[in-house]
Amino acid sequence: MRSQLLPAALLAAAALAAPSQAKGEEIPREYRETVNKGLEYLARTQLKDGKWEGANGEYVIPCTALAGMAFLCEGSTLREGKYRDNLKRAANFLMERAQPNGLLANPQMRGEAGRYMYGHGFALMFLACVVGEEDNAERRKKLMGVVERGCKFSRDAQTNRGGWGYVSAKDGSNFDEGSVTITQIQGLRSARNAGVIVPNEAIKMAQQYLHDSTNGSGGVTYSLAGGFGGGGDGRPALTAAAICCGFGFGDYKSDLVKRWLKFCQAHLRVGGQRMGHDEYTHYYFCQVVYVLGDDRYQKLFPEAKSDELLKWTDYRKEMFDHMKQSQGADGSWSTGNWTSGTAGAVFVSGLYLTMMQLDKAALPMYQR
Repeated sequence: MRSQLLPAALLAAAALAAPSQAKGEEIPREYRETVNKGLEYLARTQLKDGKWEGANGEYVIPCTALAGMAFLCEGSTLREGKYRDNLKRAANFLMERAQPNGLLANPQMRGEAGRYMYGHGFALMFLACVVGEEDNAERRKKLMGVVERGCKFSRDAQTNRGGWGYVSAKDGSNFDEGSVTITQIQGLRSARNAGVIVPNEAIKMAQQYLHDSTNGSGGVTYSLAGGFGGGGDGRPALTAAAICCGFGFGDYKSDLVKRWLKFCQAHLRVGGQRMGHDEYTHYYFCQVVYVLGDDRYQKLFPEAKSDELLKWTDYRKEMFDHMKQSQGADGSWSTGNWTSGTAGAVFVSGLYLTMMQLDKAALPMYQR
């Protein structure tokens, strides 16, 4: 089924502007053991019903989806690969929790009532990535239905400003904020890649939301719901994530994307700098730098000095060394920062393992 996310002419233009898909490469040898230990940690901690849990038994839906994404990035699928059984169990768990209205979460689960849209976005992303690998026709039809209803729920949950909040616009008095908005956009992008029709209007509104959320310094602010527009403080995590979304829209060189990049460079160290939400921040920034590769930044900024250039091989060396050194003996990451302390080691491990396997280019949404 052909996606109707963007008009055909715009899709063609985006294809011309987009970086060509590079053939997947191997993970650098010095990081392979780190990745293998992390994947084995996730396989070992998956519960019998197919889920993973975060801190205090919460964040079940996002943890399950992110762990599943780590296995997909390894190259396993529902049909083959070392972690196919783990993927099947994770997909089954999320499908069984899907609500009749399309919500890919259960508000009755511990901690989900006040933030179910967060898990919904990650679950939509994961299930959309596996739908094409389901070889049983009946199950594939069922899974496609879950993804399609999930997309409709996302659209219906969108606020009139184009963003999303922790709960639907109806349940949350039309509140929206950046992190959940980014999660929905990536979920919808994955669904588009799977051939699901995503309403044009939802994407246009989301693009406008990110534009309106950008302040004078080029940073994406926390929320438009308070009527602040782009006048709040820019958040590095949200700004890095916005660049990912811009790339997903086929926008690789607009002035807005350039402003976001410059903001991130001014507020992020390439490597393991500690900050609030930094695992989450680098999860998105890593995707950005991977797409830029070693030469695309200079094409965006021809006047950049040599010490200003953003290169994938440089970033990878610093960031991956940090992840290698901070990995626990059991293969997990639990660094004591907000993300790991609140969401848990599974959440952070899923983020880090996705980052460390980008070179494999196993999934369309993570390819150049």
